[in-house]
Amino acid sequence: MAKALCGNGSVAVPCRDLVAAAALAESVPMGGGFRAKRYFAAGRVSRTDRPQPRSLQAAAAGQTNGNLTIGKAMRWWEKGTQPNMREVESAQDLAESLRNAGDRLVVVDFFSPGCGGCRALHPKIAQFAERNPDVLFLQVNYEQHKSMCYSLHVHVLPFFRFYRGAQGRVSSFSCTNATIKKFKDALAKHVPDRCGLGPARGLEESELLALAANRDLKFTYSDKPTLVPIAEAIKMDAAAIGGPWMPLPPSSGQFLSQGSESSLIPSGR
Repeated sequence: MAKALCGNGSVAVPCRDLVAAAALAESVPMGGGFRAKRYFAAGRVSRTDRPQPRSLQAAAAGQTNGNLTIGKAMRWWEKGTQPNMREVESAQDLAESLRNAGDRLVVVDFFSPGCGGCRALHPKIAQFAERNPDVLFLQVNYEQHKSMCYSLHVHVLPFFRFYRGAQGRVSSFSCTNATIKKFKDALAKHVPDRCGLGPARGLEESELLALAANRDLKFTYSDKPTLVPIAEAIKMDAAAIGGPWMPLPPSSGQFLSQGSESSLIPSGR
């Protein structure tokens, strides 16, 4: 039987030889994997691409980028969280959350993903949050907000600060599972309902100024009391709705302003 011939018009070559040569030329390493050839009868060729396993690709990508990423399953601080627990996103978020809390007790929990004491204490903190739904628990990740924690003078973990209404910061301490009684006592002392004496104070003024002076943070603090003359302050109080005095006559302003131009008091107080 005659053999089938293939060629370019000048040289005749058996078709089987061309198929074998093409298969050999294509069996070279490609990219992140390799290509294997399977030969069957009648000269058919089956090609199978075998990429690297995903685990190896992820490890190679991590080595290339030089980053160490904590997986979703390793985020222990997200386990067991209650509706009244949330993680702080920035220094501005922390200051505004405390300012908008009203007379509500706020517990600020400073933690680090690599802190063993923080991880061991987290389930109990979640239990306290479940038993006290009126208390707001704010979590501050030290690794993501190191500069903010430095400005707030937080240098030991786990660390807690309690804030309540117009009183501002009412407690500040560090504790672990062995000294959890500190947390229980502070919670029992400051959680009872009480009559608020004014707007929430939030962070101390020194802390707000420290955050504003930190160039690594996008934090603005402009809520500083302005000073006005005594006569102007009395006029403002008299003109306010429900003020304790009747409006002053026009001539009284000149009388009050004499000898008091240098006397200043904060407005709104």
